[in-house]
Amino acid sequence: MNRIGRYILAALAILVSTHYLLSFTHERYGQATSLSNLTNKFASTPETSTTTSNQSPSLSNSLNGTFANGQPKANATFVILCRNSDLEATVKSIREIEDRFNRRYGYPYTLLNEVDFSEEFKNRIRVLTAAPVEFGVIPRDHWYQPDSIDEEKAKAAREKMQKDGIIYGGSVSYRNMCRFNSGYFFRHPLMLKYRWYWRIEPDVHFHCDINHDPFLYMQEHDKTYGFTISMYEYESTIPTLWRHVKEFMKLHPEHIAQDNAMGFLSSDDGNSYNLCHFWSNFEIADMEFWRSPAYMSFFEYLDQQGGFYYERWGDAPVHSIAAAILLPREKIHFFDEIGYEHNPYTHCPKLGTNWQDGRCSCDQAKSFDYDGYSCMAKWDKLMGLPSS
Repeated sequence: MNRIGRYILAALAILVSTHYLLSFTHERYGQATSLSNLTNKFASTPETSTTTSNQSPSLSNSLNGTFANGQPKANATFVILCRNSDLEATVKSIREIEDRFNRRYGYPYTLLNEVDFSEEFKNRIRVLTAAPVEFGVIPRDHWYQPDSIDEEKAKAAREKMQKDGIIYGGSVSYRNMCRFNSGYFFRHPLMLKYRWYWRIEPDVHFHCDINHDPFLYMQEHDKTYGFTISMYEYESTIPTLWRHVKEFMKLHPEHIAQDNAMGFLSSDDGNSYNLCHFWSNFEIADMEFWRSPAYMSFFEYLDQQGGFYYERWGDAPVHSIAAAILLPREKIHFFDEIGYEHNPYTHCPKLGTNWQDGRCSCDQAKSFDYDGYSCMAKWDKLMGLPSS
């Protein structure tokens, strides 16, 4: 054998020896280079994919319970309901959550629209993140006003609310959105593979570094619903909602949780509603709760009353009331450390060293938490916490 041949054999021997050494000493290397794994990769073709995504190779196991570096992760997604006209505002929101949190974690994004997203929209969003991104169209029967609604009655209600100067009082599309967020987003085909979600809206702001994984916190501490801002609802938008809630509780006492958070909603044991709710444009929650028989029974009962269209029931009071009466209060969590703004209200961290640790850009003196229109003091009282 000539000298060149001997060099080639020696090099191959070193390469093979190194491969086996790494396979035995580094589990993830062994898994990545196993014959079965390589076979699966070559067996997959672009034609088998049914999603529109922006999949980074380093996040290829993003739904399998671990990051590419082996750290645990939740089966979770960000969900953003937006339109093509919301492009610039959506870019801002994603850019901020990437900078403050997700560039280190790589959770996927699910964007939903009542119509197809434009190619410009998709391209502008994909470039912002290495995380998977999927774009979905909302099924027609999940979005539009159902045939069971008496349109003449609904139209008269809209005209009166508009005349009375009630925000979004004349809007059908706003009502569609509230109903969709109340009872359908977690049933969208793109959402079914996930358990946890973090709701983000166009043109919101994240003022602090988020130095831990809120999804894993919820999962590991047995939490179901997380919020940052609470406030009073406009009574004129939900005049009959509480009456229907009380009727539901009488019909379904089996769904009402022990040690629930009724004290956050009412000062007279549920006889009346104080209008407090969690502001649902920020939510981190477990979709198994929304998909549960208890919540689905609650939503379907409310939907049958027509109040999403005859009045202007928002998803915020619907979600909040459901969480407060169907869950033990300990399963609801306040995320002080997440500095968050949806104009005109801002939550700025105040507890412990959260503000300093998060390198927050918000002014603590301007935090909405204990503003006169906030319900945070009621939450603190219910949970036995001192109010600021």
